[in-house]
Amino acid sequence: MRLLLSAAFVLCWSSGFIGAKLGAGSAPAATLLMWRFLPLTAVLVLVAATAARASWRGLTARTVARQAAIGALSQSGYLFTVYYAIQLGVSSGTTALIDGTQPLVAGALAGPLLHQYVSRRQWLGLCLGVGGVALVTTADATAAAGVSRWAYLVPFLGMSSLVAATFLEGRSRTRVAPSVSMTLHCTTSAVLFTTLAAATGSVLPPPSLSFWAAVCWLVTLSTFGGYGLYWLILRRSGVTEVNTLMFLMAPVTALWGAAMFGEPFGPQTAAGLAVGLAAVVLVRRGATPPGENPPGRARGRTSGESARTASCRGQAPEGGEAPGTVTRPERTAVRRTGLRGRRPL
Repeated sequence: MRLLLSAAFVLCWSSGFIGAKLGAGSAPAATLLMWRFLPLTAVLVLVAATAARASWRGLTARTVARQAAIGALSQSGYLFTVYYAIQLGVSSGTTALIDGTQPLVAGALAGPLLHQYVSRRQWLGLCLGVGGVALVTTADATAAAGVSRWAYLVPFLGMSSLVAATFLEGRSRTRVAPSVSMTLHCTTSAVLFTTLAAATGSVLPPPSLSFWAAVCWLVTLSTFGGYGLYWLILRRSGVTEVNTLMFLMAPVTALWGAAMFGEPFGPQTAAGLAVGLAAVVLVRRGATPPGENPPGRARGRTSGESARTASCRGQAPEGGEAPGTVTRPERTAVRRTGLRGRRPL
């Protein structure tokens, strides 16, 4: 099941770059994103008001505001920079490759922000993955013509936005149902993109079949598939799992873009793909085995250190406690940090 979820996540998340490329030639980024989220939000709000009403009980205004902020960062900020970069002429593969630097940034910040352990092997894998990203990015950027150099900085802004959303979610004290977070995130994006489209005079969709094909593609594969699986895997397996899989987005998107749009894919891109795959294997093997503590960590720590200890314990079921967690301070720490997975980062 874990392998299937990972494969589905990689394909669906990569499809977002391809969908952005499909719609880039037919409408501005704000228009495409507005019409992507408006019908989606309408469906989600209808479900929230009927079948999923129980999931909304007990939510506070602070929790709703926090989820809206996460949605603004992980959807609005991230997606707009991706779409805008592609409209500027950056290829879908290159955009995905630049976003592939996210794991190193998240890995470097996970220790001080989330108190998660990072093994030496995992650091080596993270750095190796960035090397693979650099190989493919260089190849694509060299082959591109007529693209401003500053356009390659735009995806870095989106990557930073997604990293910020990931840590904001990780530090949340309150867990919300996936259907609730999806509804709040999409509603936030619908409001922001509609406002942006209205401000730029680009509300009306173009009368083209390719535009609506891109909208359907993005709603089905990217939002429900990629975005939904992103938070599912994040909660089930932790930040390490998600960020490791992010290394695969770049080569998969490069292959996909080469097949659909004729984007460059040469020996250097293939080498980057191989390096990225090696990084995934290395980071996965660097995880702490079940029932073990990271080096230098011992069981039975005081409540002041319980957050760090709890983050390295066994996987907890939804709404439950991590196996082996026996003290009340440790259970409290798990709830405060939102870190239910045992895997170190």
